[in-house]
Amino acid sequence: MTSLKNKIAIVTGASRSTGIGTAICRLLATLGSDIFFTHWSAFDSKEGNGLDLDWPDLLQMELQSLGVRAFHMEADLSKSETPTLILNEVEKRLGVATILINNATYEAPANYMTLDEHTLDQHYAVNLRGTILLTTAFAKRIESRSPQVSSGRVIFMVSGGPDSNNLAYITTKSAVIGIIEPLSVGLARLNITVNGFNPGPTDSGWMTDEMKQNFLGMFPMGRIGLPEDAAKGVALLVSDESQWITGQVIKSEGGYLGK
Repeated sequence: MTSLKNKIAIVTGASRSTGIGTAICRLLATLGSDIFFTHWSAFDSKEGNGLDLDWPDLLQMELQSLGVRAFHMEADLSKSETPTLILNEVEKRLGVATILINNATYEAPANYMTLDEHTLDQHYAVNLRGTILLTTAFAKRIESRSPQVSSGRVIFMVSGGPDSNNLAYITTKSAVIGIIEPLSVGLARLNITVNGFNPGPTDSGWMTDEMKQNFLGMFPMGRIGLPEDAAKGVALLVSDESQWITGQVIKSEGGYLGK
C-alpha cells in the first residue's frame, strides 16, 4: 500500500483499544500519516462499550513510537462549536489536515416501544449534524489553503440493516449515506473525494460470546470481521491511488449474509 508520509489525518471516535478508530489510527500511522484523534469519555463511560480511561494517552504514545506526530482531544460532536475547535487544534498542533475519518458515533438501543424524541435528537446531533458540519468545515479549511493543499479525503463510517432494536442508530447512519454522492460532486473541484465505508458487524468489543456464535454462521469466510479489516479498507480509500473513487459506499463485510 502507498505511503501516507506528510499527510495529516483526523480520526474521530478513537476511544477504546479494541475499536475501529484505534485500528485506523494505527494503520495510517504505520503508513506514515500524522494523526489527530478525538474521543468522548462521557459517552463511553455511560452508554458506549466501556470507558478505557487511559487509552487516549497510551495510543498517542504508541503512534508517536511509529515515528509520526500524534495528538488527541476530547470532542463532543453534539455541540455546535466542536468542529471549529477540532480543526483549530489540528492546525495548531500539526497543520491543515487532508484526511478526515468520520468514525465517532452515538449509539443507544431503541425499538419502536422505547424510541422517543430525546433518543432521536441525541443520535441526530452526533451522527448527522456534528459529523456533517465537521466535514464541511474540513473542506472549507482545505479550500482556504489552496493551492498549498491540493487534495483531500473524507470517509464516513456508515451502517444499515434490519436490527429492530437499533432504530435511531441505523436511521441516522443510513441518512449519512444520503449526503455522500451530492457532497462528492460539490467537493470534486477541490480534489476532495467523499466515500462511505460499511464494515458490517465487527468484533470491536461489543460482542458477547453468544453474539459471536450467532454471527459466525453468517460469515462464509469462517470468521467475524475485525477492526483491522476495516482499517485496511479505509487506508485504501485515503491513499493517492483512490483519487478516482468518490461518491461511493463501500461494503467491506466479508460476504456477510445477515442482510
